[in-house]
Amino acid sequence: MEMDGAHYDAVVIGSGQGGNPLAIALAKAGWKTAVVEREHVGGTCINVGCTPTKTMVASARAAYAARRASEYGVDAGPVAVDMASVRRRKRDIVESWRTSGENRLKSARVELLRGEASFSGPHSLQVRMPSEDGPDEIRLLTAEHIVINAGAHPSVPALPGLEKVAYLDSTTVMELDVVPEHLLVLGGGYVGVEFGQMFRRFGSDVTVVQRSGALLTREDPDVAEAVAAILSEDGVNLALGARAVKVEAGPDERVTLTVESSEGSTTIRGSHLLVAVGRVPNTARLNLATAGVETDDHGYIKVNERLETGVPGIYALGDVKGGPAFTHISYDDFRILRTNLLEGGSASTADRIVPYVVFMDPQLGRVGLSESEARRRGLNIRVAKIPMDWVARALEVGESRGFMKAVVDAATDQILGGAVLGIEGGEIVTLLQVAMMGGVGAAELRETVFAHPTLAEALNNLFGSWVE
Repeated sequence: MEMDGAHYDAVVIGSGQGGNPLAIALAKAGWKTAVVEREHVGGTCINVGCTPTKTMVASARAAYAARRASEYGVDAGPVAVDMASVRRRKRDIVESWRTSGENRLKSARVELLRGEASFSGPHSLQVRMPSEDGPDEIRLLTAEHIVINAGAHPSVPALPGLEKVAYLDSTTVMELDVVPEHLLVLGGGYVGVEFGQMFRRFGSDVTVVQRSGALLTREDPDVAEAVAAILSEDGVNLALGARAVKVEAGPDERVTLTVESSEGSTTIRGSHLLVAVGRVPNTARLNLATAGVETDDHGYIKVNERLETGVPGIYALGDVKGGPAFTHISYDDFRILRTNLLEGGSASTADRIVPYVVFMDPQLGRVGLSESEARRRGLNIRVAKIPMDWVARALEVGESRGFMKAVVDAATDQILGGAVLGIEGGEIVTLLQVAMMGGVGAAELRETVFAHPTLAEALNNLFGSWVE
């Protein structure tokens, strides 16, 4: 069934953490605005990303703390994990955030269309809206401004045998209602590291298979090595430099993964397989060519520093445009478009400081340039570094694994970047980010009076400890 078209000032495709606030801001400014969402309001972050994963990380942390209780003089008794209850807690929190997002759209008078959008021209869309009692409804839309916030989804590798195996991805693994006996994790990036440690703490045997010789390949070697050491200490088996060549399902519903390394070929058997080898953009069914919107070789939408595509009036924000795939980057993309579309500004992504946190335990917080990147650029730098067991607060709470490091311009004393692998690493690295934003140098932080005993106080020692 096809209906007559409707015209809008703006249509946002996707209701993620950039699209939703932008639609609300446009509507409140008087623009007739619609959001097209094919599944759940809130996008990746609320539904299958930040919110559910960090909720489950917290449950895993509770199990870990309970098992360590005797180290603090507390007898907690045997520890058992009820995955159905973990899942229920996760679902409840997700539903709360999702409902809140829907209510904010409604309050701002944004029209929410439940369906899948595809371009029929530079300023026109077709929206296929599923019907429960008949053929799908096709809604025709035109708009002066179209913003693509379609997000991304888990990548499926070309691994022989995978199509015959009931494998898990970063979404479906969170729907398990039992603790896997032995979880095989294919991929040692952020997703593989977080889920690998999480399920080990829930009680699973875990093996992480990583093609590279290191985890978290974008990090400095010392960071990656320390992460691997922490996971190994927690009982996660690491198969580094191991390339998966095929997977098979056994008659007992187990999974057999064949891997090749410098030591030859070997097989690893597990009860479940989690595929965590990256994400791909949701652009294949948008019919972008009809609108003249270009993508790169990986399907990401090409935009300039103002998030404009090559077609006037069409923009892209969030994961669908490539670059750092973080919620806070999506939200900053929203700020850029809000500034430019509603306030007559000229905001851009140029020189944007990009912080992020890997929510393993202890956290890995990162901001700015890594040491490796600074050296590749030929910058004149100094590197400050201390182990977390030099930090009084970390010792007092029994969480002294990891280290802190910062990259500093040798000539100006300005902080160029930092990595904190340690308790509340994400919070500590935020202090470095604020210092970078405010032009506060390393020497000034070394002499700052911080409250004792806090984790922030460690910055005094950090910037007095230079790596020669």
